[in-house]
Amino acid sequence: MRIVIAGGHGQIALRLERLLAARGDEVAGIIRKSEQGNDLREAGAEPVLLDLESASVEEVAAHLQGADAAVFAAGAGPGSGATRKDTVDRDAAILFADAAVRAGVRRYVIVSSMGANSKHEGREVFDVYLRAKGEADDHVRGLDALDWTILRPGMLTNDAGTGLIRLEAHTGRGPIPRDDVAAVLAELVDTPATAGLTLELISGPAPVSVAVKSVAGN
Repeated sequence: MRIVIAGGHGQIALRLERLLAARGDEVAGIIRKSEQGNDLREAGAEPVLLDLESASVEEVAAHLQGADAAVFAAGAGPGSGATRKDTVDRDAAILFADAAVRAGVRRYVIVSSMGANSKHEGREVFDVYLRAKGEADDHVRGLDALDWTILRPGMLTNDAGTGLIRLEAHTGRGPIPRDDVAAVLAELVDTPATAGLTLELISGPAPVSVAVKSVAGN
């Protein structure tokens, strides 16, 4: 499979690139800074230099041509202000989804956030973030040309992954290592039967492959 990842230098994305490359997939990661390229190459991914905050749908679609799947794992980051929550977490996510449609890529997985809701109220930066993520999710849900899955992890940690998770429509809050988020994404990309699902993810009792097969069978 050829898989293109938006936010290719992110902590989850780099982990995902290593997993996908190790299993033999062809991986490309979209990055904003050329100096990030070596990290992607070391992970086994092809770096693609493109700024999703200024690129057109046509420009992004050109890099998605021929891909079997697209993963949106970009984010403005914890130190960013409200404006970039809108331009990255909402607008870039919408742009990437629209570009996938334009390029004819059906399988689409987006990393959202637990609590994301386009109707969320409040004026703090985190409130803007939850609204932005919710608006992006709503847009993706409206694209019939995509076989989309929305993944909403709980509190992200840098603990070593256990490979044991809880993956359901509603899990309740809890932590999840980034290692395990990447493992779930790799499994979801390969499981189109999860299309149309919005899934919450925290640490739990089930092996990743078992948990993904379980929700795919529901």
